Amino acid sequence: MKKFTLILALIGMITLQSCYTEEVIVDDTVDNDTISEVFEYSNVDFTSSNGYSVVLDFPYTIYGSDMVLVYRLSNYNSANGDYWKLLPETYYFDDGTLDFGYDYVATRYSAKVNLYGFDLPALNPEFRLDQVLRVVVIPAAITFNGKSTASIDYSDYNAVIAYYGINDKNVTTIKK
Repeated sequence: MKKFTLILALIGMITLQSCYTEEVIVDDTVDNDTISEVFEYSNVDFTSSNGYSVVLDFPYTIYGSDMVLVYRLSNYNSANGDYWKLLPETYYFDDGTLDFGYDYVATRYSAKVNLYGFDLPALNPEFRLDQVLRVVVIPAAITFNGKSTASIDYSDYNAVIAYYGINDKNVTTIKK
């Protein structure tokens, strides 16, 4: 009986020893579905009827961690390309006092752009009417992926779209 128990224990140890679980950990550092996007809003008017503020609704809800940049088309030049200015943007009188400016606040659903300053009704319509604005949405997964963002000049629209690999031909146009 002792030999039988010993043989049974030996067989049990051999069979249990051959059972093991291999844990496979996949390190997927490439994010193929997180992309930066650009939304363009044309025919934007800042008037007294809208309180010199416009709300640019996004076509869908973005993540709260995404970075939102708003640019205003300040000069259209077909030869050298368009010139986009990053908001906030401020203009001063010759004596150094504030004339007017643009700023914005962004949420997951929209960006609210404000025109502020003195005597806005008398402001040149070139700065109030028929504005073109671009909202650049950069997901946090791309922004904080270990690459240094210190070298990016965010005021340069072309540098931003080049750094984040945004195709400027695939801008989502939204009529305001």
